[in-house]
Amino acid sequence: MERRLSGFALVVLAAVFAAPAPVAAERLKNIASIAGVRDNQLAGYGLVVGLDGSGDQTTQTPFTVQSIVNMLSNMGVTLPQGTNLQLKNVAAVMVTASLPAYVRPGQTVDITVSSIGNAKSLKGGTLVMTPLKGIDGQIYAIAQGNMVVAAPAGTGPGAQAPSHLSAGRIPGGATVERAVPSTVGEGGRITVELQRSDFATARRVADAINKLEKGSAQAVDGRSIEVRTPADLSARIAFLGQIEDLDVNMGPTVARVVVNSRTGSVVMNQTVNLQSCAVAHGNLAVMVEGEQAAAQNQGMTGSLREVRGGTNLAEVVRALNTLGAKPTDLVSILQAMKAAGALRAELEVI
Repeated sequence: MERRLSGFALVVLAAVFAAPAPVAAERLKNIASIAGVRDNQLAGYGLVVGLDGSGDQTTQTPFTVQSIVNMLSNMGVTLPQGTNLQLKNVAAVMVTASLPAYVRPGQTVDITVSSIGNAKSLKGGTLVMTPLKGIDGQIYAIAQGNMVVAAPAGTGPGAQAPSHLSAGRIPGGATVERAVPSTVGEGGRITVELQRSDFATARRVADAINKLEKGSAQAVDGRSIEVRTPADLSARIAFLGQIEDLDVNMGPTVARVVVNSRTGSVVMNQTVNLQSCAVAHGNLAVMVEGEQAAAQNQGMTGSLREVRGGTNLAEVVRALNTLGAKPTDLVSILQAMKAAGALRAELEVI
């Protein structure tokens, strides 16, 4: 007979059978970034033409008609006053892109095209030349090209239609026209920023950089490390490349439980610790050393079960699975355990 695993068990199945791994070194580029080296967001308004009757209904989207009139006017085509355009092969769209750091004019970036009207599908359309602007209002790229929309899965009567036709992508659809000025390393200093604040990790990063160049790094706080860099540009680039490849011994991570309240998914890391407690189904009650936290939980049977404390993820998973709760019920259970002090971890609900 086939045995079914609960949703919670499926989420953490790999961790249950894996032995706790020793703390390993991480490359610095995986846990930190250099301040100022980042992507910049671009956006623009444009038109997709050449649709097979699946474009905007122009009577309900007057901005599409206005855009067509303006575009034709810029191309020297003047429409008679009062002309009522009934277009079915045009759609108004928003075009977005991410401009990587150090990208140069002439290089291309991928773009995403999304309908803002009531077009049924953008499949088969062509994006007309669209300027992409940054937050400062300057044009940094020009977008144009043929749309790529998800194709149906297979053919024939049983084929499934694509789930989303009002958005698509154009690989390399935007040509960069302006580079973002970079001042990284000017003044002889950079700042290395950790992805998560941790004073111990910041100290280890500074120590690792100082082994490479003595006295060049200093931890400013739990997230930032100031580093002195060579004045020569070539030497600076080589030094930054060496910094990114440094191995940093990470300390134990913060115990954290992440709960998706919509799907009931629960994911924990290896440092989660569960203290001994008792859980009663029904109107949920969690009791630890005389303290009690209660949470309403309808539809569960009234039973009292003891959960023994665990020192690693596998034991915590086995303890929670003994409750026989559904994945969505585990959200209430974990919240009550956290309130009662039995769950020794940060609880994050997304």
